[in-house]
Amino acid sequence: MSIPTGQITGLVLAGGRGTRMGGLDKGLQRLHGEPLALHALRRLALQTGPLLISANRHADRYAELGEPFGATVIGDTLPDFPGPLAGLLAGLRAAKTEFVLSAPCDTPNLPADLARHLAEALEANTADIATATTRNVNGEVSMHPVIALLRTSLADDLAAFLAAGERKVRAWYARHTTVEVAFADGRAFYNANSLQELADLERA
Repeated sequence: MSIPTGQITGLVLAGGRGTRMGGLDKGLQRLHGEPLALHALRRLALQTGPLLISANRHADRYAELGEPFGATVIGDTLPDFPGPLAGLLAGLRAAKTEFVLSAPCDTPNLPADLARHLAEALEANTADIATATTRNVNGEVSMHPVIALLRTSLADDLAAFLAAGERKVRAWYARHTTVEVAFADGRAFYNANSLQELADLERA
């Protein structure tokens, strides 16, 4: 890809409430004996330069997970867990590179070519954001909005969007030039929002 790996900061989003897991810290739940966030970190570490972990709880535990990768733990600057855009804003602010590649902590099987395909599409379309999509067996397209490559220059606009009380990822994307990038293997984007989905992943 034409965007150098060193110009992409990997961002693992682990700052949510874990509502569908009964309030558990999702990124610390175990898959194959290891925390979900560790799986995501490994995947991003192979495709990016610096690494960040957005976490609002158990920062010391996430620091331990991130230490082998040189990852830095950051928290939301906005109170009350306002959603993934708050974690994304923290990442865009903290990054010292031109781009951020974000992914939620509960997607342990991210494609090895995620950064390359998103970067190629972003540059080819002179876009601000490139996000992943997949197609299910019925041919329906699913967008995975927080699995995205973004320009860090978008931080101020995102801050203004959140300050206005807005929270929807797609609504913010609509303000910018966004390209959707199709990936063939939907299993690579399977995420564990609940303990049942985590158990399903464990058996897969």
